[in-house]
Amino acid sequence: MPDYPNYTDPDLVKLLNGGDEKAFTEIYNRYWDKLFTTAVNRLGEVQEAREIVQNIFFKLWKRRTKVEIAQTLSVYLAAAVKYEVLNLLAAKNRHRIYQNHIQHVQSDISDETLQQLSFSELRKELESIVKDLPEKCRLVYKLSREAGYTNNEIARVMHISEKTVEAHLSKALRRLRNSLGFFIHFL
Repeated sequence: MPDYPNYTDPDLVKLLNGGDEKAFTEIYNRYWDKLFTTAVNRLGEVQEAREIVQNIFFKLWKRRTKVEIAQTLSVYLAAAVKYEVLNLLAAKNRHRIYQNHIQHVQSDISDETLQQLSFSELRKELESIVKDLPEKCRLVYKLSREAGYTNNEIARVMHISEKTVEAHLSKALRRLRNSLGFFIHFL
C-alpha cells in the first residue's frame, strides 16, 4: 500500500494525472490550510475564501489528466488562489459600480418614466429575452453579465475561442438593445 504522505509533490502530480484519488486527497490535505489562510488574508472573508479554495481543488480534480505544473505544486496552487481572489474582487468591483450606476440612473429618471416601467418589470423582460437567446449565446451572456467572468475565462470554460465569446456576447447585447432600447444601458 503506497505511503502518500511521503511522496514528493511531483510524484503526487504524476499520480494525479493518472486519476489517483488518494494522490488528490494527499494534495488536498497537504495544501488546504495554507491556501485557505492565504485566501482569508487577501479577502478578509472566511466563506468566500473557503469557496475559492474548494473551487481550486474542484478544478484541479476536473483537469487532473491535463495538469502540467512548470514550477512547484505549492507555487501553482498559490498562483491559483491569487488568480481566483483577483477575479472575485474584480467581480465585486463590477457589481459595486453597477449598483452605483443604477442608483445614479434611477435618481435621474423622472417619476413618470419609473411609473411606466418599473425596475422589476424591466428585469422580468430582460430575463425573458435572455431565456429566448440561443443556448450558447445565453450561457456566454450569463457567465459574462451575471457571474462576472471575463471573455478569456468564458472561452476556457466553454472550450471556444475568445472571438466566439465576443460574437455570442455581441449577439446577445444586440438582441437586448433591440428589445429594451434605451434601458439596456442601465442593466
